[in-house]
Amino acid sequence: MRNLLIATVFSLLTIGFFTGYSNYGIPQIEPSPPPTEEKLDLGAMTMDQFVALGERVYNGKGTCTLCHTAVGGRAPMLDKAAPVAAKRIADAGYKGKAKDAAEYLRESMLEPSAYVVAGFGKAGTNDTVSPMPNVSGGGIGMSEAEIAAVIAYLQDSSGVEVTVEIPQDVPEEAAEESAEQREPVASPEDAISEFGCGACHKVGDEEGEVGPDLTKIGATRDKAYLRRSILDPNADIGEGFEPDSMPPDYGTQMYASELEMLVDYLAGLK
Repeated sequence: MRNLLIATVFSLLTIGFFTGYSNYGIPQIEPSPPPTEEKLDLGAMTMDQFVALGERVYNGKGTCTLCHTAVGGRAPMLDKAAPVAAKRIADAGYKGKAKDAAEYLRESMLEPSAYVVAGFGKAGTNDTVSPMPNVSGGGIGMSEAEIAAVIAYLQDSSGVEVTVEIPQDVPEEAAEESAEQREPVASPEDAISEFGCGACHKVGDEEGEVGPDLTKIGATRDKAYLRRSILDPNADIGEGFEPDSMPPDYGTQMYASELEMLVDYLAGLK
């Protein structure tokens, strides 16, 4: 009886110890909080305020600085994007329809392959296909008003006249960052497309080059690692890659079912 009591007490202490350690001793991985919704009263905005909005989107929701930065040379710098627009429109390799700088900048965000700066195209495409996603879709989802604001910011920061106008005919419900529910994606391939994974990673049919190659990631990484890398990208930085290179808010963008589906898919890539 005494031995049974000792064994019971020991078991309870052991369980209590591991319970406490798992709750308080192991760092908890928590998704970043969702961005604060910003209601846009476009009718009352001055151009300076509109430019400031563009700067916030450029540095935040638009995730532009993840690639358009001097570190790593992943995409062209945009400090002179507006002044060089005319030259690029006249380039023999230009395939778009823009007639001025504002149209060119908009086209560059919505149809990035209309003109690919030499050296920044997808491998094997001879700089005819851009790795950049359409900013109006996927995990970025910029609205028309936000796209126009970024154009205004790029013109202003380039030192040229701001020619884009503040949209006045945007429906009220579309003039703020939307928090509407969407349907979950149906397959891992859809998730890769929806969240723009292929813009940086080689995975599935995508050929991104600025992030780690994921084509055989399941052979070396388990599901816990893959899940943590999506929810907390800076927890483990791959050799040769910089921190803060991947958006930290996929935990708020993805449904739990989408996250687990993607983790299962990646774990199976061996």
